[in-house]
Amino acid sequence: MSTPPSPPVAERAVGSSVRIGALVPLSRPGWVGAGRHLLAGLELAVREVNNTGGIAGKPLELVVRDTAADPHRAAAAVDELAHLGVAALAGEYHSVVARAAAARADALGLPFLCSSAVLDALTDQPTDRVARLAPAQSHGWRIYADFLLGSGHSRVAVAAEPSVYWASGARVLRDHLAPRGGSVIELDMRALAPTAVCDELVAQGATALLLLVGLPEPAASIVRSVRRDQRLSAIMIGAPAGQPEFAEWTTSLGDDGAAVPFLRYLPERLGPLGARVETALRERLAEAPSFVAFEGYDTVAVLAEVLRSQGADRARIAGSWARVAVEGSRGRIRFSRTPGCSAWQWAWPPVQVVDRDPAHPDRFRVLHTG
Repeated sequence: MSTPPSPPVAERAVGSSVRIGALVPLSRPGWVGAGRHLLAGLELAVREVNNTGGIAGKPLELVVRDTAADPHRAAAAVDELAHLGVAALAGEYHSVVARAAAARADALGLPFLCSSAVLDALTDQPTDRVARLAPAQSHGWRIYADFLLGSGHSRVAVAAEPSVYWASGARVLRDHLAPRGGSVIELDMRALAPTAVCDELVAQGATALLLLVGLPEPAASIVRSVRRDQRLSAIMIGAPAGQPEFAEWTTSLGDDGAAVPFLRYLPERLGPLGARVETALRERLAEAPSFVAFEGYDTVAVLAEVLRSQGADRARIAGSWARVAVEGSRGRIRFSRTPGCSAWQWAWPPVQVVDRDPAHPDRFRVLHTG
């Protein structure tokens, strides 16, 4: 694999700072709540790095670009950030957007530590320039499938919008459930109104409905329709992609949003560092931090350690993933080559299936760990 020459150090470490480019969804149609939490984690870690001397005496600077869940906008942002001389890229929540950013960063020889996106293949071919903190979709969603089976749900319907990410998730579920006697019924949300979803669930005899759709709509309308249909009083509603993690979910749905299991990438108990980070994030966000905020913090923690040991040279950063050993807010972070993943991968972050407690919707219940 050929490596484009790295720009001069003076171009990458502009002025007296070392720059990291950050890709974050901060406007619609992106999941703005996720973007806000991701940015809070990134900014908190940058502040802590600078309070302890920065990178070889230079402050660490975050150069933020809003992707708005648009792959083309993200790719253009990568070009801009590379020209501005950032040493590396961080962030992004949406998988399809992260994939476009990863492809462009790889082509430019720009290291990219992806915070949250989970598509197994972030690039078409294996690359040394891209690494990822979030677990691969095939790993997390198999754990979710095990939770479904353990809860007695083998006939599972998915209300899905067209997307590489949603299609990949449905395939993971089907491939994991089928050998164990389960089945996945796909409901095309381009063709069905929320009330028609209820009729299909009854006709198909599904015991669980998974929301592979955007937030707030059509997810909120589907949940309300199912909750109000007496024929479906026993059905479980799930959202493996994590929509109920964010305040927007409870704002949209209130009590109807409780008892909707989703994937969360946190340990059952935080260690001393994680607890300190949680307190600081809560103060910064004025609400409980999501797992995405911890992912943001850990991204900068890793990049800061790499920058301290390798400097701002892009090629040296890209060649250092195998040597990373950083204590993050959710455990010790190391990267390896994982089958099916084109990027260097933390294998694995902690994975939980949780829901909001119906008695206290602001609290989470851990239902399953993997």
